[in-house]
Amino acid sequence: MLNFESDYLEGAHEKILARLVETNQEKLSGYGRDKYSASAIDKIRQATLCPEAEIYFISGGTLTNALVIASLLKKYEGVIAPETGHITTHETGAIEFSGHKVLSLPQTNGKISAEQIREYLEQFWADDNREFMVFPGMVYLSHPTEYGTLYSQEELKMISAVCQQYKIPLFLDGARLGYGLVSPESDLSLPQIAEYCDVFYIGGTKVGALLGEAIVFTKKNTPDYFIAHMKQQGALLAKGRLLGLQFDTLFTNQLYFQISQHAIDMAMRLKQGLLAKNYRFYLDSPTNQQFVILENNQMEELKQQVAFSFWEKYDEQHTVIRFATSWATKQTEIDELLALL
Repeated sequence: MLNFESDYLEGAHEKILARLVETNQEKLSGYGRDKYSASAIDKIRQATLCPEAEIYFISGGTLTNALVIASLLKKYEGVIAPETGHITTHETGAIEFSGHKVLSLPQTNGKISAEQIREYLEQFWADDNREFMVFPGMVYLSHPTEYGTLYSQEELKMISAVCQQYKIPLFLDGARLGYGLVSPESDLSLPQIAEYCDVFYIGGTKVGALLGEAIVFTKKNTPDYFIAHMKQQGALLAKGRLLGLQFDTLFTNQLYFQISQHAIDMAMRLKQGLLAKNYRFYLDSPTNQQFVILENNQMEELKQQVAFSFWEKYDEQHTVIRFATSWATKQTEIDELLALL
């Protein structure tokens, strides 16, 4: 059975597993105060060209999103996000559970624009009834988006300028950030993301780690007593070494970017093979997620041999499905899938 259901199906890169075994018997301080976490923080600061960055390691993406958003917002504030954003659709109301509303905006290929955000903010502040409304307190984006699309440098720069004008933070969900950074169509670098965003995170769970995300506050803007926020929400691991060591490994000798490139190479091989067979794509994704339109009967037949993600109904006869490659996808798996199609 071939499986392209998601990009976190495998365990961890072998170099991470080797270092976990090598360091297993070491006695290290807890809660991220160990030498490997300190080394990882230093390497991420170097990679982002942001020496003042404050970095924290969290176990998973939903917890990261909920923690960052809840700690940055006031009680009466909500977060602006695309209607297809992960916090809007696939996190079971985690943001609302924290007492904050997701203020969703219409999307185009998974993205929202600076113009949309500005218009929303202008209308809010022009409304005489705003004291009875949820205040827009920050902006949430993901890169890549839920549709595998990318923000350009200019788009992110313009959104950042709007956020600065209205004095609200810009938060970028980087669960798949590695795959976005190495995409052939990306013109955004890690230092540029650090420049334009007030906070973002570097995804490890989907990019080679057993688990883990690295939150990066870039403007000396970490909420007061952030460790207390982490502890209160169950996000502070006693064995913080497990997260720090993985990111220390991922950011040694460009490993994070190398394995991300492999996933993109596999996705592009799949994409070219599907184009050669005249398959239709729902949209043009330059990253590791490829969205294909299949006839319903063909989709049901393919299910017998291949695992993939249902995305949405296209029409009565067709469905959009997603194939996701990862850092560990094998070329033989791509070729087998293409043979079945």
